[in-house]
Amino acid sequence: MASVKGYAACWREHALQFPRPSCNDSYKRHCTKRAAGWRSPQAAILPNLHLPMRSLEVKNRTSADDIKSLRLVTAIKTPYLPDGRFDLEAYDALVNRQIENGADGVIVGGTTGEGQLMSWDEHIMLIGHTVNCFGGSIKVIGNTGSNSTREAIHASEQGFAVGMHAALHINPYYGKTSIEGMISHFNCVLSMGPTIIYNVPPRTGQDIPPQVIQTVAQSANLAGVKECVGNDRVKQYTDEGIVVWSGNDDQCHDARWNHGATGVISVTSNLVPGLMRELMFEGKNPSLNAKLLPLMDWLFFEPNPIGLNTALAQLGVVRPVFRLPYVPLPKAKREEFVNLVKQIGREHFVGIKDVQVLDDDDFILVSRY
Repeated sequence: MASVKGYAACWREHALQFPRPSCNDSYKRHCTKRAAGWRSPQAAILPNLHLPMRSLEVKNRTSADDIKSLRLVTAIKTPYLPDGRFDLEAYDALVNRQIENGADGVIVGGTTGEGQLMSWDEHIMLIGHTVNCFGGSIKVIGNTGSNSTREAIHASEQGFAVGMHAALHINPYYGKTSIEGMISHFNCVLSMGPTIIYNVPPRTGQDIPPQVIQTVAQSANLAGVKECVGNDRVKQYTDEGIVVWSGNDDQCHDARWNHGATGVISVTSNLVPGLMRELMFEGKNPSLNAKLLPLMDWLFFEPNPIGLNTALAQLGVVRPVFRLPYVPLPKAKREEFVNLVKQIGREHFVGIKDVQVLDDDDFILVSRY
């Protein structure tokens, strides 16, 4: 029974409370007698014996300490077929290019990978496919976060069951909660396995304050934080011994070399993985950082992943298919990208085709998928 209680640490027994009936004068004596002997019925006591659905097999398993050592993690793009289903051949080619260029890990189904546009069936399938094909060569981190604790737990159980090495979890968005609610939410999902917490207030509408991270850092399963607030916050955590990945490509060089970040969880590395690896592994390089900043600015001209989807289509490595509500960048920005590729050097970008400016009619926008 002790082990059951340990597994169910973030669940509590709940008792249903029934209102006591009011008594008028004519029934006062009867009600007083009844109230004196009233007890809550045992059927109303609901012990929660929910056990985590997890395997003890070690194949593809990793520890939080192994995740902490990753320096370049790519938030991988999800490409599509013309009808909006996953283009697994193109996806496999993208992941292979990450492996060949030295990326340590991939985030599957994150914001960049458009997990927000996937059903959970699609989401878990893609995590399982990635582990099955590439889990021995690169760490697979599944975005199984949700603003519903129940969904986050269920998706994380499934993700770990299909072999993902770690989970990425965001704080509850839109239907925001309190600091205590965030702590409870994260403690529940941390019990599933190695976890990276993702703080991106512009998307969630709520900052994860240091108090929350400091509290949940007591869990051995916390690998670290993907932090988008800025490098002052990065330094605060690293000074406290908490592992941090920069979530901002344009700040990651300084985060890594000046503020103690372990590395970056990157969008730009979808396009230039070799240069991003150099930026994270080979010491301070302000000239390379300055060379990449215009590309990073271009990528985030509109909300991610609009720029990345447009760029990969123009490089010829994915079909020009967009799941709505995302649409390609306007033609002037598409022309600007071609010039950026020429300035940085086509050889540094993924794919082998010449970069081209696509016309509006070249893109397919899919609303039902």
